[in-house]
Amino acid sequence: MAGGLALIRITLTKEASERILNHMVKYSELDLDATFAALSDATRRGILARLAQGEASVSDLAAPYDISLPGVSKHLRVLERAKLIARRKDGRIHRCRLVAEPMKDAAEWIERYRQFWEQQLDALARFLAESQRKGEGTWQRHNRTPQRGFKSGESSRRRVRRYSKPGQNPKN
Repeated sequence: MAGGLALIRITLTKEASERILNHMVKYSELDLDATFAALSDATRRGILARLAQGEASVSDLAAPYDISLPGVSKHLRVLERAKLIARRKDGRIHRCRLVAEPMKDAAEWIERYRQFWEQQLDALARFLAESQRKGEGTWQRHNRTPQRGFKSGESSRRRVRRYSKPGQNPKN
């Protein structure tokens, strides 16, 4: 014990390191979810666009919208929880500024999937071009006659009617 503090030795096993890594991935997913949720609203996107020009007061941010200041404050809280803006008090005035890091993370995430889908679509285009070149691109219509009965060729038994024929109601 050095200075009253016990030294703790932690040994990371493969399972423990995977749990830590998995926790980090989950945390990142939560951040991405919050970013995309915040960006899903047109008012919040407009606020971010205004903040991209520079710091602004809450009143300045609310001016273009036909909503109350408390309504704008709710939008700002969503943006704050997503870590897209930072708010500070300057006397009685609340000022906001853009924090771009979460949007960079979202853009990187989108870029990874853009590259994946471009590769998939390029592969599909190559396949279709190859198929047409080989003459496999022509679709032939199959003339199938509807089958009656079962695959074995047996026909099904007629169902017994459990109701009376129209107009033959015994209760009348």
